[in-house]
Amino acid sequence: QLQLVESGGGLVQPGGSLRLSCTFSRLTSGNYAIGWFRQAPGKEREGVSCISEWGADTKSADSVKDRLLISKDIAKNTVYLQIDNLKPEDTAVYYCAGRRSSYWYCTSLDPTEYGYWGQGTQVTVSS
Repeated sequence: QLQLVESGGGLVQPGGSLRLSCTFSRLTSGNYAIGWFRQAPGKEREGVSCISEWGADTKSADSVKDRLLISKDIAKNTVYLQIDNLKPEDTAVYYCAGRRSSYWYCTSLDPTEYGYWGQGTQVTVSS
């Protein structure tokens, strides 16, 4: 089991950048992939990016992969999501989540495959 807490959301002007943080705590041992998801009002939750337990394998959605960087500080149990050139359509609640996974790979951005979720952090892109 994991507990996850997001931080770093806020109001950003179009073209700006934001770095979100996800700090997680393990309640049980095991390997977990950590993913970032977002949900805009009236829309389904969508996968943005994920990173493997060992931190070297990542997967990102085609719609945003050219503007983001996901990284992991293993010592701090924290996953970061940096998004550049923010657009109004990036406005959403951003969640991090964890799922049991292999040590080496993160293979899924399907939110239904993630069982542990943070409370979310609001990102608003507006001038």
